[in-house]
Amino acid sequence: MVKTAKILLVDDDADFVESTKIVLESKPYQVIIAKNGDEALYKARTEKPNLILLDIIMPVEDGFTAAEKLKKDQQLSNIPLLMLTSYSTKGSGTGIPRSRGYKLEAEDYINKPISPKDLLDIVEKHLKKIGF
Repeated sequence: MVKTAKILLVDDDADFVESTKIVLESKPYQVIIAKNGDEALYKARTEKPNLILLDIIMPVEDGFTAAEKLKKDQQLSNIPLLMLTSYSTKGSGTGIPRSRGYKLEAEDYINKPISPKDLLDIVEKHLKKIGF
C-alpha cells in the first residue's frame, strides 16, 4: 500500500493554488490549502502535514513571518518547509526586506513559475528524505 503524503499549500493566488493542487494530486498526495500565514500556522497545527509549500508575498502575514513561526514551534519545526514564490522578481515592490529570507531555515527555495515536473521532482526529493 502506498503511503499518502499530506502537503500544505499556502498561497493567496487562487489560480496558482488550483493549478498547483491539480499537479500535486497527480501523485498520491493529499493537498490542504491555506490562503495566508495565519491560516498556514493553524492548518499546520491541526492537519500535521508532511511537507509545506509556502508563498512569501501574502496578505495578513507574509511567508517569512509564517516560516519563522513554523520553525520555532517544536511540533512543526521538523516539517520540510519549501518556499515557493515569485519574491525574487517582485520582492523589491512589496516592502518585505530581502534580508528576511537569508535567516530562514527553509529546506528549499523554489522560484515561480516552475514546471509541473520540476515541482513534483523537488517535492518528491524532500518527501523521500523523511521516508515517503
